[in-house]
Amino acid sequence: MNIPNSMRDRYEQIAPLISDFCRQHLSDNYETLCLRLLEKLCRKRPSPLLNGRPNTWAAGIVYAIAANNFIFDKSQPIHRTAEELAAPFGLAKSTVANKAAEITRICGISRFDAQWMLPELVDSSPMVWLVEVNGYLMDMRTAPVALQITAYERGFIPYVPALRQAERSPEAGTADEQPAPVPEGKTDEPAAVESAPPEPEDYSDIYRAFGAE
Repeated sequence: MNIPNSMRDRYEQIAPLISDFCRQHLSDNYETLCLRLLEKLCRKRPSPLLNGRPNTWAAGIVYAIAANNFIFDKSQPIHRTAEELAAPFGLAKSTVANKAAEITRICGISRFDAQWMLPELVDSSPMVWLVEVNGYLMDMRTAPVALQITAYERGFIPYVPALRQAERSPEAGTADEQPAPVPEGKTDEPAAVESAPPEPEDYSDIYRAFGAE
């Protein structure tokens, strides 16, 4: 953990509340993400955690992460209502939702950022893999391998899909021929990114934008 000394006491007040809730109602992966967010808030200067009650911050952190991972979608293996997220902390759902909105704004939490997504959702989340190049929105899971590698090296995507696919199914052929599938089911993505436009016949402009030629 990279917690400033001045924030260690505050961290120790909030972290157990988060861990207890996640272990009882969510999962280990949720706990990991929530504690990561708590650490980030501790490192803010000045840290917003210095004001307010520990249970309000704990609930807001959990709510922010949970909402970013489709917790309200009943098709998800783990789904909860806003009341179920707020009540164990002794708070109203409106109070927790407002705190979560504040945290989301401060930390820039987004479904486009894999660091705030559950590992089990990263593979199937289109928003994590969409990269805009020269005004063209590309799904990196179906891009050429060289372009995937360049996008990964520049921090645009969490890993190289083609290489991950090859590791999982080395006997299945080249990874370019087997992009990661997107499972059916309800999603909350904005309509603007629900589907990518057709791939261009010529990738030269895209390669130049990445410096990959």
